[in-house]
Amino acid sequence: MGVHIGVPDDAPAGIAELYERDRTCRTLGIALEEVAPGRALMRMRVGEDMVNGHGTAHGGFLFLFADAAFAYACNGYGPVTVAQSAQVTFLLPAAVDDELLAEAVERTRSGRNGIYDVTVRRTDGTVVAEFRGQSVMLAGKARPRSGGRARGARHPPVACPVSRPGARPPPA
Repeated sequence: MGVHIGVPDDAPAGIAELYERDRTCRTLGIALEEVAPGRALMRMRVGEDMVNGHGTAHGGFLFLFADAAFAYACNGYGPVTVAQSAQVTFLLPAAVDDELLAEAVERTRSGRNGIYDVTVRRTDGTVVAEFRGQSVMLAGKARPRSGGRARGARHPPVACPVSRPGARPPPA
């Protein structure tokens, strides 16, 4: 597995275009190593500009990295699919120059919804973080051919806040 910035030749239809529009991954040097419907493997080196005040990889970059692998795994089927929610558990710190892999695996899909697990590890196999993402397919939405959202695409549903006893209802 060599480090390259691009898309594997055997990537599902539309993934090359998706990666081409993914400025964040390309700017940060996040490589898409492998991708298939329901699976993705990405690689990233922790740069000096990715560390926090403690000198370790900032959790936001680790979350972003795992989220990117999640995105490619769930978009391998074709229709536009976005994150509905996600969480990450940071297990060990990553340091400058650590080479990391994010491996996303589909756990289940039901209708328009999916659940994916992503393991972020160093290349020596040491697990740094575990991520779980829930996806939702935007019904009938094709990927855009150039920059921007798919025509007619909406943001995924947002959970309503839980009402508190004695709280006033929002104005009508």
